Amino acid sequence: MRIDAYEDPGPPERRGGWSYLAWLVRRQWPRCLAGAVFASVWMVLLAATPYLMARAVDHGLEPGDLGALAGWTGAMVAVGGINAWLGVLRHRTMTKVRMDANFRTVKVVVGHATRLGAALRSQVGTGEVVTIGVGDVQTISASLTAVGPGVGAVVAYAVVGGLMVSVSVRLALVVLLGVPLLALVIGPLMGRLQGRETEYRERQSVLTARIGDLAGGLRVLNGLGGKGLVADAFRGDSGRLREQGYRVGAVTSWIQALGVGLPMLFLALVTWLGARLAAQGRISVGELVSVYGYVVALGWPVAFLIEMGHQLSRGVVAARRVVAFLRLEPPPDEGTREAPAEPAVLHDPASGVRVLPGRLTALATSRPSDATEILDRLGRYTPSDATWGDVPLAEIPLTQVRARILVAAPEADLFAGPLGDVIGAADTYLRGAGSVDVRLRRVGATSHNAPADATKQPVADELAHLSALHAAAAEDIVRALPDGLGTPIEAQARNLSGGQRQRIRLARALLTDPEILLAAEPTSALDAHTEATVADRLRAAREGRTTVLAATSPLLLDRADVVHHLVDGKVAATGTHRELLDTEPGYRALVARDAQDVEPAEEGDPAR
Repeated sequence: MRIDAYEDPGPPERRGGWSYLAWLVRRQWPRCLAGAVFASVWMVLLAATPYLMARAVDHGLEPGDLGALAGWTGAMVAVGGINAWLGVLRHRTMTKVRMDANFRTVKVVVGHATRLGAALRSQVGTGEVVTIGVGDVQTISASLTAVGPGVGAVVAYAVVGGLMVSVSVRLALVVLLGVPLLALVIGPLMGRLQGRETEYRERQSVLTARIGDLAGGLRVLNGLGGKGLVADAFRGDSGRLREQGYRVGAVTSWIQALGVGLPMLFLALVTWLGARLAAQGRISVGELVSVYGYVVALGWPVAFLIEMGHQLSRGVVAARRVVAFLRLEPPPDEGTREAPAEPAVLHDPASGVRVLPGRLTALATSRPSDATEILDRLGRYTPSDATWGDVPLAEIPLTQVRARILVAAPEADLFAGPLGDVIGAADTYLRGAGSVDVRLRRVGATSHNAPADATKQPVADELAHLSALHAAAAEDIVRALPDGLGTPIEAQARNLSGGQRQRIRLARALLTDPEILLAAEPTSALDAHTEATVADRLRAAREGRTTVLAATSPLLLDRADVVHHLVDGKVAATGTHRELLDTEPGYRALVARDAQDVEPAEEGDPAR
């Protein structure tokens, strides 16, 4: 059975950790059944070897029958060859079982994270999601060895017990009662391990989140001189996690020690009893040899049973964390009214901001957080009384709002991958040397001179990508990279400068061409010349569309049709940039710190 990493994983089980593990088994039950059969036959044949050896001794070696000896020896060789082949099949099948469980869990976690959308950050930390994706997924997939070697161990244990009955009932009872006694000894440790493992995973997720925060804000910490303070706090948290890891390791070490030591004592008892029976003449020499062989063969099932218990104990802890994440739900969407069919006014009563359709509107305030809150209300990321046309935003289905209104956050996530994928470029940009060499390096080339393999992409889509890059003044970024849009970009685009990241985010937002674009400080990290270029191109690219920019840069404000000057989160004055400069001292003081570095544009200057 082939594993399709992109198939629908199906609705996951959310009742609990054990139920989730059972769901993973049910979703691939033919493969799990095959793994259990291969493992069972493999382990049973391990026990068959001493049985055949006993027959070779009793019927061939002891009476001197060379023919019988050769026959039983040949049977052992044949069983060994078959068992080697079964071992390969068992290992392959269980590898596929683990991979399927891995991919399936990743898909349900990523799918649910996508469904949560903007509600994800408010309900769960980044470290929790990372810990699930990096650690818990592997632990869950490893625990599914219980359906292969685990089942095989139970079957082989029962078969060996049955074979021992033919030798001695006393020995068979010792064998059949031995593992339940081992479970009674090790069982409490398994429960204790679950508790320690749960606490360790919780601490690990917190520390993982802090690592991400440190990686993203290291430059800021250096600038503020707070690196040492944060490093000390991280060192303390890391030390506590280490101590918790030691406690988990202590329990694990006891389980592993007892898992090795107790079976050896148990198997030594079986061997001693067998030797006494042989010395008393109650069993033959061949049967004594078979007892020794059965003892050796039992080593595998007993070891697998203990390992199965250990893996299941850890796996159910990881599965509970996945189930807890899958139980998170986004806020209920109770919208039942249709969004305006035509472009309409967006209004935020809390601030007094009115956004006219088809206009470029700017929000200028000394407190950027005020503008961000307004954009979040207009984009329905926070509860509010905002309206769209004459319809309250809260009463419109969220899918309609998201389809037509885009909030471009200044620190929106940039995922790792080729630059073309980061901004949403089509796959054809990344195919073949021709498309990479020509289309990605010569951004701005028209469709008629594209190479043959690039012509598979519809011309309209190609022009949309090129237009977005042009509007964000990002062509130079693509040209400067060694492989153009095919150049690998790190997570959050850490291998690009702040200004480059900002333009990539802007290009990605423009590529979606939303009916309403709400952008916070889209040019704050750019130099004056680049900012002026972006301002002109952005206005042209969004002509006829509704655009709201939160900014204090005079270069952007001068291009706006309407500027709202905000004081304490409310509209204090409204007009054009020039009108507010002439009539509002507070507005003039606000933009002066940016304007002092920019030469005033003369009438007719193209920089305007």
